[in-house]
Amino acid sequence: MEFTSILFYVFSLFFVGSSLVMITSRNTAKAALWLILTFFSAASLWLLLEAEFLAITLILIYVGAVMVLFMFVIKMLDTEASTLRAQFTRYLPLGIFVSLVVIVQMALVLNAGPFDLETVGLPDKHGPSYSNITAIAQQLYTIYVYPFELAAILLLIAIIAAITLVHRTQVNSKKQNITEQISVQAEDRMRFASFKKNSTKESK
Repeated sequence: MEFTSILFYVFSLFFVGSSLVMITSRNTAKAALWLILTFFSAASLWLLLEAEFLAITLILIYVGAVMVLFMFVIKMLDTEASTLRAQFTRYLPLGIFVSLVVIVQMALVLNAGPFDLETVGLPDKHGPSYSNITAIAQQLYTIYVYPFELAAILLLIAIIAAITLVHRTQVNSKKQNITEQISVQAEDRMRFASFKKNSTKESK
């Protein structure tokens, strides 16, 4: 058995194992950490397929940014374990059904025509001068340039829509007045109150 095949089975074992532990973990913070290990295992498998760009993107974006956001949300929500257990039991049949559907679809795709494993085979080995990023850029900015630009426009529209929804006019919304904050003076924010001394002393 070749060394690359051994690495494939090792990373696949970590990938499947960490995925199962993440799903069955009752602690949300630990589940997020197991998800990070799953991402690293998937990135390692992509490296074996010479997809360096996808691997580094998975680590930088999902592990470096998205998972940090997940950890902040988990710690801020502070959900009780009993609530999570009840929700897990409630949605377990639906989750099993969706998982079976996904497994069946993957099996049909991998055994159908041009996607058959025997038809596709292993990717060709490239020399040390090969650049995965260059190959993706050549395809992306030549053949698929119009879909790429269309996706960029859709993302821009989504960002503008999200900002518009956040800043929509509401009765109870509070907004900053930068000019008023900069020009504020101490005498405008402080008020001195004078009290008259009582002439009669309280009797003991």
